[in-house]
Amino acid sequence: MFKTTANKITIARIILIPVFLVLAYTGHMLWALAVYIIACLSDFADGYIARHYNQISNFGKFMDPLADKMLVLAAMCFFIENGQMPGWVVAIVLFREFAVSGLRLIAVEQSRVIAAAWSGKIKTASTMVGLCVMMLFPTVHLVNIICSAVILLTTVYSGVEYFWVNRDVFKDAD
Repeated sequence: MFKTTANKITIARIILIPVFLVLAYTGHMLWALAVYIIACLSDFADGYIARHYNQISNFGKFMDPLADKMLVLAAMCFFIENGQMPGWVVAIVLFREFAVSGLRLIAVEQSRVIAAAWSGKIKTASTMVGLCVMMLFPTVHLVNIICSAVILLTTVYSGVEYFWVNRDVFKDAD
């Protein structure tokens, strides 16, 4: 399970989440940002390593996207508490994540795999970058609004696209 480099990087990303949170909540935002950036870059590194060195595993397929969600949602929860992001934006992000996960579960029952779409990758990258920008400019209200809007728009677009492209999954469902 933890034998591959890609899986070790994924586990390291998960371990960095509480480190990020402790730094953020204790007011060490530049250090929190550095940890967050390292965690975000590890997402790209583990994916590249897994594909390039044939280290793709079921553990990685499950844990890599879960680690991404845990990382960005931890940051978003901090921003809600800090007054930088409205809770309803995070609720929509959570709704999209649960809905797409549910869609994938229905597809699996039909022996189908719904691969990550480009819009999902753009959503993840936009979210990670937007959250970094919010950490850099925590008191600039306009920055928080723009970043929240970009996160919201890419989240909704990618969620709608997943359901539209894979709508036939529901035709075959009980």
